[in-house]
Amino acid sequence: MTTVLFSHADCIITAADCAQCSAMTPTAGVRQIRDGAILVRDGWIEAVGPATEVPDRADEVIDAEGMLLFPGLINTHHHLYQTLTRALPGAQNAALFGWLRTLYAIWAHLTSDAVYISAKVGLAELLLSGCTTAVDHLYLYPNDVTLDDEIRAAQEIGIRFVATRGAMSRGESKGGLPPDHIVESESAILRDMQRVIELYHDDRPGAMVQIALAPCSPFSVTEDLMRESASLARNFNVRLHTHLAETTDEEEYCRATARMSPIHYAESLGWLGPDVWFAHGVHVSPAEISLLAQTQSGIAHCPSSNMRLGSGIAPVRRYLDEGVRVGLAVDGSASNDSSHMLAEARMAMLLQRVGLQRADALTPGEALGLATVGGAALLGRNELGRLQVGMVADFAGVRLDRLAYAGAAVHDPLGALLLCAPQSMDLVVVNGRVVVKDGQLLTVDLPRLVEQHNRLAQSLISDY
Repeated sequence: MTTVLFSHADCIITAADCAQCSAMTPTAGVRQIRDGAILVRDGWIEAVGPATEVPDRADEVIDAEGMLLFPGLINTHHHLYQTLTRALPGAQNAALFGWLRTLYAIWAHLTSDAVYISAKVGLAELLLSGCTTAVDHLYLYPNDVTLDDEIRAAQEIGIRFVATRGAMSRGESKGGLPPDHIVESESAILRDMQRVIELYHDDRPGAMVQIALAPCSPFSVTEDLMRESASLARNFNVRLHTHLAETTDEEEYCRATARMSPIHYAESLGWLGPDVWFAHGVHVSPAEISLLAQTQSGIAHCPSSNMRLGSGIAPVRRYLDEGVRVGLAVDGSASNDSSHMLAEARMAMLLQRVGLQRADALTPGEALGLATVGGAALLGRNELGRLQVGMVADFAGVRLDRLAYAGAAVHDPLGALLLCAPQSMDLVVVNGRVVVKDGQLLTVDLPRLVEQHNRLAQSLISDY
C-alpha cells in the first residue's frame, strides 16, 4: 500500500459552509486548520489535522508550506465539445434558442477526434482551476462520435468523471428546435444508453467513471424518450440529468406544447426525485421550489452561462433556504466561455448578492460549499466534497503568497480564495494522485494539445 503525506500547509479547509446543500454533510460550518497535513493511503484520506497530530512518515512527502488546501471542486454540468466554438462571432450576442440555431449546423460536423481533443482541453482547464470531479453532457452524436471518446480523454488526463449519455430525438419536423439531420432514433439512443452503462458505470465508492442518462431538453426530445430513459436509469440504478427551466422561451415552449411549466412537465414524466438533477432551474415559482425540495430533486447552478445568454438569475438563496440540493457548474464552454470552477464559485456568490441586493445573500463559505458538498450531493457521492478521514483524496492547493492574495490571505484564506481574482492551482490531487504540481498539468502535453485543438476548431468552421 502506498502512502503520501502533504505536510505543513499554511491552511487546510476541510469542509465548506453548506450543511443546507446536502443531508450527507455531518457537521455545519467551515473548518480551517492552520499548519495542517493530510496523509493519503491508496487514494483515501487516512489522517487530516494539525501537522503535529498527523503521522510524519510516508512513502512520499510533499511539502505544502505556503499553500491553502481545500476539497476538490465538483463541476455538475458541462458540454466539453463546445470548447471548439468559444467566442464565435455569430453567437456572441444571442439568447439560448438563437444561439443554438446558429451552432447546431457547426456541431453537426463534430468527429470522434474532435470530441476527444476538445474534452481534454476542457478537462485540463477544469483541473487547473481546482476541479477534481467533472460531469459532461454530450447530447450530439453526428458522424463517428461516441461517448467513449470523452471517457477516454478523462481517463488519460486523470480526472474523476461522470459521463452523461445525452440525446436529441425531436427534430424540427416533430416540433423540436434542432434540425432533423442531427437527431437520433429513440431505439438507437436507448440501445447505446444501455451499452455505456454496462461498459463503463462503476457504482463502487471512489469510482473514477460513472454514467448518467441525460435526454437533452424539453424542446429536443419526446415524452416517450424521457419516460423510457427514466425507466432504464432506474433499472440500472444510475442517475438522471437534463436541462430545465433555463429561459422564458423554454417556459413558453412547454406551455404551448404540454400545457404546463417545465417543472410540472418533468413531474408528469416521472422526472423528479433524489436521483434527478437539472441544469439551470432559473425560471421557477415558489411552489415549484417547494416541489423540488419535497422530491429531493437537484439543481446545477450555471451563473456565468445564465448571464452570458441573458437567461436570468436562478433563485439559489431560496433554493438553499427551502432545502433544495444545489451544485455548481460552468455549463458549455461556448456559453461561458470558460471552464474555471473557482471563477464560477465566485460568480455564483456575486450574482446572488446583486440579484437580491443583499451583500450577505451568499457567503464565500456557501459558494465553496456549492462547488464541493453541494455537487457531491447531486451525484450521490458521499465520499466526495470534504477533507476528512475516510473520504477520497481529491483536493486542490494554491500558494497564498501570490500577488492576487496580498493583503487578503493574512486575514482569511477562504475569503481570499473566493473574493480575490480566481487563480490557477499550484497543486491538484485526484484519487491520491498528483496531477498538477507547481502549477503544471502532468498528464498532458498542453502546447501540443492546444495546437491540435485550434486546428480542429478552425476545421470545424471551415467545414461549416
